[in-house]
Amino acid sequence: MKIMHKIAAIIALLIGIMSVISGSMVLLNYNMPNYNVLNWLVVYNVILGGISIVAAILIWKNNKSARKIILAILISHLLVFLYLYFLSQEVALESIKAMGFRVSVWMVIFLLTYKKVNN
Repeated sequence: MKIMHKIAAIIALLIGIMSVISGSMVLLNYNMPNYNVLNWLVVYNVILGGISIVAAILIWKNNKSARKIILAILISHLLVFLYLYFLSQEVALESIKAMGFRVSVWMVIFLLTYKKVNN
């Protein structure tokens, strides 16, 4: 089970780094996509990317706070996904797909770590 725990930490680290880099590039106007960008969503993604990096460290160290931060990230992404999908009229399909990807990844991280963190 320990290997699954380490895999989850690596996945969390990678998605966190990816979110911080890609979001920062948009915020700094280095990489502007060809679709409608919601600035608040980019800022959210950068912040949650940073939190994901912290979560990766906590998961790696088997810290008891890891479970709470994993659930907080998963629920946060799920709520934003639902908002974008059902309520936002100005969001690009790419943003909905990206948030759906984040929800899926954090569900996998939750499942990989759930038993280990609870023991």
